[in-house]
Amino acid sequence: MLHQFKYKIIAFAVLIAAFSSCKSGAGYSQKNKAAVLKAADFKHYVDYFNTMEDENLKFAVPNDSAWVWMKSNIPLFECPQQNFEEIYYFRWWSARKHIIKTPQGFAITEFLVDRSYADKYNMISSALGHHIQEFRWVHDPKYLEQDIHIWFRGNEGKMMKKLRTFSSWTASALYNRYLVNKDDKFLLDMYPDLVAEYAAWEGDRKRKDGLFWQFDVKDGMEESLSGARKFRNARPTINSYMFGNATALAKMAKMKGDGKNESYFIAKADTLQKLVETKLWNSKSEFFETFTEKDTLAQVREAIGFIPWYFNLPQKDKGFEKAWEQIKDEKGFSAPFGLTTAERRSPRFRTHGTGTCEWDGAIWPFATSQTLTAMANVLNNYSQNFVGKTDYFKQMNLYVESQYFHGRPYLGEYLDETTGYWLMGERERSRYYNHSTFNDLMITGLIGLRPRADEKIEVNPLIPQEKWDWFCLDNVLYHGNIITILWDKTGEKYHKGKGFRIFKNGKEIAASEKLEKLVSE
Repeated sequence: MLHQFKYKIIAFAVLIAAFSSCKSGAGYSQKNKAAVLKAADFKHYVDYFNTMEDENLKFAVPNDSAWVWMKSNIPLFECPQQNFEEIYYFRWWSARKHIIKTPQGFAITEFLVDRSYADKYNMISSALGHHIQEFRWVHDPKYLEQDIHIWFRGNEGKMMKKLRTFSSWTASALYNRYLVNKDDKFLLDMYPDLVAEYAAWEGDRKRKDGLFWQFDVKDGMEESLSGARKFRNARPTINSYMFGNATALAKMAKMKGDGKNESYFIAKADTLQKLVETKLWNSKSEFFETFTEKDTLAQVREAIGFIPWYFNLPQKDKGFEKAWEQIKDEKGFSAPFGLTTAERRSPRFRTHGTGTCEWDGAIWPFATSQTLTAMANVLNNYSQNFVGKTDYFKQMNLYVESQYFHGRPYLGEYLDETTGYWLMGERERSRYYNHSTFNDLMITGLIGLRPRADEKIEVNPLIPQEKWDWFCLDNVLYHGNIITILWDKTGEKYHKGKGFRIFKNGKEIAASEKLEKLVSE
């Protein structure tokens, strides 16, 4: 009897563990359950991409396996504007090119070709935050998790030697990933590593006044108008990143029940918020600017001045949102092919030549995706009248249009703001440059699924109602469930009724006649 009872206890424990794993993890064991769209309807994109050019470099998921991988791992998307749909699938197709198999597991690269300044396995940390934001929507968690483990523990149990070569918002990005898959086990296992990384930045990049300094090249933004490769400036980048990291670490500490560290990191974030608002805000230009090593403002607006909103740093109703007028100003950041990295009115705009990675004005997808993430936060979390859904859609549309070269989908390093020509487009190193996000912007910005820590599902589409008569985002793995979001103006496209609808595992949970914010209870 005791023997039987013992095995019943063991069996029950196994069931509990399996349930906990499914609940806390990404729910990857759950089969894809797209409620509306059929994956086969989008295979033609991959067939086309595979024939666009020779596949001269093959890694963990070669072209002939791309569709199988995508069908198993990505949310499906459909809309009436074909270029949006094409670039959505192209970005997933190109992202999986960067998955490599190493002796320590999967890693995610920035360049397909080897770079002399990379760490082991051709890994570069500059866009790690972007990789986390984008790959958090991939159903199988192993690619991103193994990449993170290599970065932080791949050097004989310690962080890789070049992890901190570039400024980092990794802790913030990993918390954002947790908001999608609710895997607290993975996040809290990484918590000590992330705390150590924060302390390391404080050790060699913190100024006496509490701000952080960085060389522009170590922000991945060399030859900027406000900095230089050897100028130790307090830039909006690293200071916003460290605010975001401190905020995330405070939330992780709370999850652990560690009240002491929760208070510690809340205080860190509060201090940085005050410093950024008081020292980096130029009241004359009404913009966040670089504070130079000479303790003066740079007196030039750059796209990095939008980054504080990437982390919801600026306090509300203090007038900071006026900075966003600059994305609509042709003398500011508005250009025919997107958002420039420096204001066009500056006499030094695009004065550093081309072909050597200049951040003096040309359009960089890295910066575009940061700015659009920040803009979505402004539209969701701030009350202001400076930008709206129309402005967001315009910039997303330009971002889509820019991702073509020689008439084919293309992703490179940076491009001319007036011609749309990719400045390194003919160079092998530029192809499929994994240095930005796009599909995360589609999911969290344009379609508007806003990840949350609770179990409510919030969707706030930033598509003006008159733009598209229908669209559908399906097979989104979120909190272990499959989410479907659709808009059908007439009800004749998807036959689910007129209007805007959210489904959870195929069951409708929220609906509206208008294309507006919905929160399921």
